[in-house]
Amino acid sequence: MDTFDAGAGSILRQPTAVWATAGASVVAFMGIGLVDPILPSIAEGLDANASQVSLLFTSYFLITALAMLVTGFVSSRIGGRKTLLLGLAFVVVFAGLAGTSDTVGQLVGYRAGWGLGNALFVSTALAVIVGAAAGGSAAAILLYESALGLGMACGPLVGALLGDASWRYPFFGTAFLMAIGFLCIAVFLKEQPKPARRTSLLDPVRALGHGGLASAAVSAFFYNYTFFTVLAFTPFVLNMTPYKSGAVFFAWGVLLAVFSVLVAPRMQRRFGSLKVLGGSLVLLAADVLVLGYGDHTTAIVCTVLSGAFIGVNNTVYTELALGVSDAPRPVASAGYNFVRWFAAAAAPYFAPKIEEWTDIHVPFVVAAVTAVLGAVVVLVRRRALTHQAQELEPAHATEDSVTVFAD
Repeated sequence: MDTFDAGAGSILRQPTAVWATAGASVVAFMGIGLVDPILPSIAEGLDANASQVSLLFTSYFLITALAMLVTGFVSSRIGGRKTLLLGLAFVVVFAGLAGTSDTVGQLVGYRAGWGLGNALFVSTALAVIVGAAAGGSAAAILLYESALGLGMACGPLVGALLGDASWRYPFFGTAFLMAIGFLCIAVFLKEQPKPARRTSLLDPVRALGHGGLASAAVSAFFYNYTFFTVLAFTPFVLNMTPYKSGAVFFAWGVLLAVFSVLVAPRMQRRFGSLKVLGGSLVLLAADVLVLGYGDHTTAIVCTVLSGAFIGVNNTVYTELALGVSDAPRPVASAGYNFVRWFAAAAAPYFAPKIEEWTDIHVPFVVAAVTAVLGAVVVLVRRRALTHQAQELEPAHATEDSVTVFAD
């Protein structure tokens, strides 16, 4: 049986609850790239510099990383449905408040609250989709990656359309869309069975004691630094109007979605996951290096092209995190995300600082180096990363969904 075809064949035939969760996930991922095209407008509107405005990403992802230790603790006690609703409620409140900010400090603080809500929602949404989706884990992961890609593509476009009138409107728009997501989850998603064992705050950290999961997390840490240098720093380098910047990152997001859902599974099947991941990381490093040293047109092309490599990497890393260890999926995901999101918090802060200390090219050199380091970890730790855990739900597993991780 063909892994991708099996997933593609069933990905559209899902219960209403799965579609409701996936739809809300699209909006949640929109929130990541929403501010991209309006970063210069926010800086101008709040009289802030690039370093200060980049803290919107840093506060968001720093809280997201720390909250990963809490998500399993909460969901294993109150259930997946209530955790999703709690996370959505946080996003609605803090995204709305972000639109009322009078200073960059207020906006950074509200983004931190938004990050807490997003962590509760996104980490639980993956577990809910995997548990409820038809077609096994392979179809569920493709559906989740589809939501991620669509959200990352639409976020900059929505940010540009609403932000052209005022930088505040994208935040209000997100609050409105997440309120709709809250209603959909409340109506269509029934409470999921609680795990037999409650998750402690330290379980995700303990899960990282598994060599394969720790290796995937460390490699993803380096990769995420590169990813979020592109996402958070490039808008200042391109220095375009919200509409033009939104169009660039929309094209970037489309490539991300296409390569994560359509291309990555085929490449994995033909070459093996680890070869695909290592090669994609090296190509991403070359791409961001050219982005940093090329002219304006070259920078635009390389920004869009990076979406292809990022899409491939996202799919492979997600599968590794869920399948490389014998830890329960929510625990493994929390431990993995706890590590990698620290890089997403670091890159938006350090990239503008590195530019201030050196010049505009060096942040991209650093990003290229971190992508290569991610590939080095994959190469050195390939034996640990090819270890296969037994499926936790054999009734829903297929031979293909198990072996999709193998290299």
